[in-house]
Amino acid sequence: MLSLLEKSKFTIEIPNILHALPILLQNIPKLHLQINNYNFDYPFRDFDWDKARRALMALWGSHKRKVMISLGVLGSGYFVYKIYDGYRRKITNKEIMEFDADKAVDEAIRSQLETLFENIQRISDTITLPYAMHSLRDRLSEKLDLTYFMEKLMQTKGETGIRAATERFELWEKVKVLSFTRAATSLWTMTMLTLYARVQVNILGRHLYVEMTRSDGSQLLGEESDALSKIEKQEYLTTADYLSTYGFNSLVMNMRNAVSQVMKTKQLNSQFSMETLQETMMEILDLFMGVGSDLVLFNWVDYILPETAAQYREMSSADDASTLMDFTKLEQLISETRAVLSSSDFKTVVEISLRKGVDLLVDKMKGTQIGDVIPLAKLLPRVAQLSTPLLEEPAHNKFVKLLRNAPEVQLFYTFLYANIPRE
Repeated sequence: MLSLLEKSKFTIEIPNILHALPILLQNIPKLHLQINNYNFDYPFRDFDWDKARRALMALWGSHKRKVMISLGVLGSGYFVYKIYDGYRRKITNKEIMEFDADKAVDEAIRSQLETLFENIQRISDTITLPYAMHSLRDRLSEKLDLTYFMEKLMQTKGETGIRAATERFELWEKVKVLSFTRAATSLWTMTMLTLYARVQVNILGRHLYVEMTRSDGSQLLGEESDALSKIEKQEYLTTADYLSTYGFNSLVMNMRNAVSQVMKTKQLNSQFSMETLQETMMEILDLFMGVGSDLVLFNWVDYILPETAAQYREMSSADDASTLMDFTKLEQLISETRAVLSSSDFKTVVEISLRKGVDLLVDKMKGTQIGDVIPLAKLLPRVAQLSTPLLEEPAHNKFVKLLRNAPEVQLFYTFLYANIPRE
């Protein structure tokens, strides 16, 4: 237990601490410390304070210069540090303000890009693709109509004789080829139009992104821009009609050749299962695409897109204003699109998409199939009717939705959009 036996009051008016310290300590009375019944006394008044003060003054005199230099260095260092810290804070605050400004610009650019991209996607989904599908339905009905041959078969149904039998056989062969040509053409065109429309959207979106980054956010895009005008965007999107308008005849001719090659060994009384139908459809499509075959000499990309913008302008019934326009940008867009369609990655996506389409077709037919097998002659009307669901309006088309949601297709378009061309 520590107790202070005496108390004293004193006043210190000496500024020098070396003089004040002895006086301070001398005014402190004796301390009495009691710990565990042991008493300890510490007499401070008996200490030789004058001698200690002289020793301290001598020590101060001998090291005064060093102490002052050290204090000067420390003071200068502290002053320099404060200047540096103030400058650093100023730079940091400036960088924070610039970062916030850049972030605001980036958010504005991103928001406008999303709006423009959504507008392009909306135009493609609600106008371009539905119109192209409608045109394909009309061309398919016109070019691959089975009505005439089916009526002729009904007319010769009761006739006998070699001539009638030969005529019926030829009619059935034409119906067989036309039925599978109609189904395969519908599946192929639906697949390619769906994929092509999404390629267009991603390429346009990519160009908008490049245009934004080149301007460094100093000039946000409006509805139109000098680099990619609204008219050029619309003209590029309308190239989706090229397939039904200019490429369809060549497509049907080569598809018919592929069907004839595959179906020449298939007899009308051959028993077809759904697995056989699936294999037959894939064999036709592979042959048409040139997978492991030299039959198709025509580049299937030419069914979908012209080689140059000049060729497209010459073939299309464009008005005088668009004809006189500079088509440098359209030429660039068409060139990039052909490069994408000709790539091995896109061909892989097409093959996967066609396989998925055939699988869905077979699954739909299995629901109405009676028995495991059916004669080919009875299967032909159902095969010919497959074009109806395949070329249905995109908003209600299960095949279009299947392709859009396919992981392989989505991954391809992710890489396509991210593949920004460099300067």
